[in-house]
Amino acid sequence: MSPAAATASVCIVTYNSASDIQRCIQAVLQQSHPVAGIVVVDNASTDNTCDIVRGFQESTVRLVANRDNVGFAAGQNQAIRQTDSDYVLVLNPDVELGTDYIACIVEFMEQHPEVGSVTGQLVLAARPDIMDSAGINMGGTRRAWDLGGGEPAAQWEESRYIFGVSGAASVYRRRMVEDISMDGQFYDESYFAYKEDVDVAWRAQLLGWKSYYLAEAKALHERGWKYEGRRSRKQIPLFLRRHSYQNRIFTIIKNEPAGWKMFLSIPRLIGLEFVQVGYILLLEQGLLRCWATILRRMPELLRQRSALWRRIAERKGKT
Repeated sequence: MSPAAATASVCIVTYNSASDIQRCIQAVLQQSHPVAGIVVVDNASTDNTCDIVRGFQESTVRLVANRDNVGFAAGQNQAIRQTDSDYVLVLNPDVELGTDYIACIVEFMEQHPEVGSVTGQLVLAARPDIMDSAGINMGGTRRAWDLGGGEPAAQWEESRYIFGVSGAASVYRRRMVEDISMDGQFYDESYFAYKEDVDVAWRAQLLGWKSYYLAEAKALHERGWKYEGRRSRKQIPLFLRRHSYQNRIFTIIKNEPAGWKMFLSIPRLIGLEFVQVGYILLLEQGLLRCWATILRRMPELLRQRSALWRRIAERKGKT
């Protein structure tokens, strides 16, 4: 298939996104690569987000208005299921794509069938010379972070393979979406928000798919608390901070490869968690409830882990 013939859809989840969604959709409609459809799933916004989306007369823009806030993961799954394109762009409403964002990425992916996901160069909207993200990296402590975040954009003009892509503005190959979905879910809906993209990235890598950072694809990202210091973290609702913390633990339990390397890393990981718990006891006691949730979900997490590693073993057996 030629890049021009490949189809791409855009999936956006909104929640009180009135200040951003119009610019976001307009940028998508101006893409040089034709967009098969734009699905906006709104998670019970209380502002006029839905009215703004309904204002677009283009037949390619479809609104799904949820009565309840089901979270980013479930909302994106909902949107993805309403598409049938070769590629799906998972997009945050506060991202403004460059005109050739989709075209650059689809052309690259058509030439590299082993690549299941690609992200472009996201810079801060308020400081376009500063990187927001070049994808996700994962360290030995199993903490994921945005590649290039806060660094000069000039240092990120070279494309490269990466651990994974973030959910801000990433293109996924349909075949990969279908291949790595578990229990009918691409993103694990129990995550609600945060780290669901890390879970997908790790699972995809384990199942043999590659991720790539394509510097030629450009986008602006309105980033809030992340680069504004510790004080802003307190402004994030405790409910979301709990998800961010516990979802990291979920991701490790589900995806950490077994073997001697895991046993060597366990003491270090446990030590770091004791340090983290100490921090929580001092400054964020409200996060302690996460451990009740983690323990309650342990049987399900282990079941998911077992299912994933059976799939990996079967795949290795066929090669």
